[in-house]
Amino acid sequence: MEKRVLVLNLDHTPIAVVNVQKAMVLTYLEKVSVLADYAMHSIRTVDREYKYPAVLRLDEYKSVPYRGVMLNRTNLFRRDNNECQYCGSPKQLTIDHVVPRSKGGPTTWTNLITACHRCNVQKGDKRPEEVGMLLSRKPFRPSLSYFLADYAERNASEWIPFLEVKPIQAR
Repeated sequence: MEKRVLVLNLDHTPIAVVNVQKAMVLTYLEKVSVLADYAMHSIRTVDREYKYPAVLRLDEYKSVPYRGVMLNRTNLFRRDNNECQYCGSPKQLTIDHVVPRSKGGPTTWTNLITACHRCNVQKGDKRPEEVGMLLSRKPFRPSLSYFLADYAERNASEWIPFLEVKPIQAR
C-alpha cells in the first residue's frame, strides 16, 4: 500500500494529503521542506535512494479558503465512531437531531448525532432529557485535523505531532 503525504502550509495548518509522486515533485522543485519521513520506507531510482516523505511544509504561505469539513452522513458517522450516541450500538444507525427540528433544532454539527433506530424511535420528537436518555458525548463540529488524526492513528503515526486534535467549537 502506498503511503500518503501530509502537506502543511507555512503556518503548519494542514492543507492537503497527496501521493508520494506529487510530494517528490514538490520536493524536487524546492517548494516544500520535509519535516518528517517514513523511517522504514524509501524511494529508489536507478542510481539514488531517497527518504520517503511523510510530512511536508510549504516554503511560501498559500492563502487557502477555509472549506471546513462537509456535514454529511459519512462524516457524521465517522465523527461518532459509527456507534449510537445513546446506547453504543453499531447496528441500524440513523441520524438524530438532539433538539428536534419541530422544536427549532437546526441541522448543524452541534445538533446532529448518530443514533440507532431503536433509540431514535424511543426518543421520538422530544429532547433526550425529556425521555431520560443521556448522550455519550456532546456533539461538536470537527476540524480537518480531527479526521486527519483519525487516519494518522491507523496509517501514519508520523503525522500526529503536526495535527491539532481538539474539537473546534461551533461559531
